[in-house]
Amino acid sequence: MRLRTLKVAPCLLPATSAAALIVLCVTQHTPMSDVLVYRAEGAAAADGGGHLYDFTVTEWQLPATYPPFAALLFIPTTWLPLPALKAAFLLGNIALTALLVHLSWHRLAGLPARTTTLCTVTALALWLEPVFQTVVFGQINLALACLILWDLTRRDTAPGKGLALGVAAGIKLTPAVFIAYLFLTGKRREAAYASAGFVGTAAVGGLVLPYASGEFWTRRLYETGRVGKAWIVDNQSLQGLVARTLHTTEPGLLWAVPAVLVAIAGLYAATRLPAPYGIVVTAVTALLVSPISWSHHWVWCVPLLALVWARGQRRTAMAVAVVFTARTMWLLPHQGDLDLRLPWWQQPLAAPYPLLGLVLIAAWGQLSARSSSASTIRYA
Repeated sequence: MRLRTLKVAPCLLPATSAAALIVLCVTQHTPMSDVLVYRAEGAAAADGGGHLYDFTVTEWQLPATYPPFAALLFIPTTWLPLPALKAAFLLGNIALTALLVHLSWHRLAGLPARTTTLCTVTALALWLEPVFQTVVFGQINLALACLILWDLTRRDTAPGKGLALGVAAGIKLTPAVFIAYLFLTGKRREAAYASAGFVGTAAVGGLVLPYASGEFWTRRLYETGRVGKAWIVDNQSLQGLVARTLHTTEPGLLWAVPAVLVAIAGLYAATRLPAPYGIVVTAVTALLVSPISWSHHWVWCVPLLALVWARGQRRTAMAVAVVFTARTMWLLPHQGDLDLRLPWWQQPLAAPYPLLGLVLIAAWGQLSARSSSASTIRYA
């Protein structure tokens, strides 16, 4: 009996944490707005895709913003009653959090995969703001991060390595930055598979939904305003930081030029670092230079924390965890256009993630592959 209790005990903490999160979502009647968007995209795709980029749903008037291939994957969301679909997304994202912790802790950072440790970390990770927001919105960030991290941490000889990354890029375009990272690090085989996966998703979308594909790739892709207002505190990209700091809705070149410089610096740093660090720096670079990176896109904080912990920098890891838990951007006035009127001393509180990302690129950019302690890490 005592042995059985010891085996069950490690599971109690994440189960309790997950239960608390589920109760919070149910009692607060969380709308899970992104689930409604995915469901509408799936319905439009099932209907031929002719009006895929014309509808808006929820009180926030949210449109479809992903490529047509993603809409095809969302067709099964129309097969379930909405309450069951929301429950599936809620439970699925909780399970994906546990998977992301395992991939980050063991596969990426090379730390021992002790059950007690992984359960504890999972229980805490659920309350990191990007993870929490992904769960309550019903987003797919965790699924994409797991897909990318699983693929990139496989052995170099693994069959088809890079293909899953390409599929992830075909669902949500931002992961395509990792394809550039693979090319720049000389991993041409993996980059070729990733490129083939991406092109394959576009081809499938074009064959099944030709009208929607033509509309997306020739027009909708460039309408960044469809995604949302770039200057609100929800946007934790470099553009959001610059727009709020300059109190303007259109930062133009004042954002574009720094974004190009950050992209170059980030990818340069990523290519000079051992693979685990290069992967995370590439992810952070993508989040910084993307026109819009909602706070829930920063689920890459989980692998980031795992790597910092693996380096033995425990105090730094705890400080980073505080940044991703404090939710400072939501404590500021942000109704209407108040995001554009923030005084200078509130600007760091409104942009904690991009500021941390810039510090990360600068700090890790100084590390060399030979001197990094991560150079001995081997993938399982």
